[in-house]
Amino acid sequence: MKLLKPLASTLLLAAMTVSFTAQAADAKRGRVYYRMVCTVCHMEKMGGPISPSSKKKADWASYLQTNKHAKGKDTVKQYFSKEYRASIKAKNQAAAKYAEVPEAELMDDVKAFLSAGALDSDTPTSCD
Repeated sequence: MKLLKPLASTLLLAAMTVSFTAQAADAKRGRVYYRMVCTVCHMEKMGGPISPSSKKKADWASYLQTNKHAKGKDTVKQYFSKEYRASIKAKNQAAAKYAEVPEAELMDDVKAFLSAGALDSDTPTSCD
């Protein structure tokens, strides 16, 4: 029994350390990337932006999880890849600025921004 208390304390401390050191999604960075990369591309190729408030939180989460973009013609993840950012960084400041950010981290940042600005959020965000 005496051995269990120190072991439990050590495990609890380790769990707390991991939770404090894990990086939280950065919705501000997600907003910059979304507006400067996603919105710009949609303006050029589709003639208009897709605002965060065009979908509910669950819809955005499902869209990102399903990983199908352009009606399944390509993936969402490819637009967060380092290769994609490298291909547009000469003409896109956000792609250049975030060139070395891990793909999953950047995608989590955009997901946080979309969730915060979704139709059913406290602060729906449009692209106007």
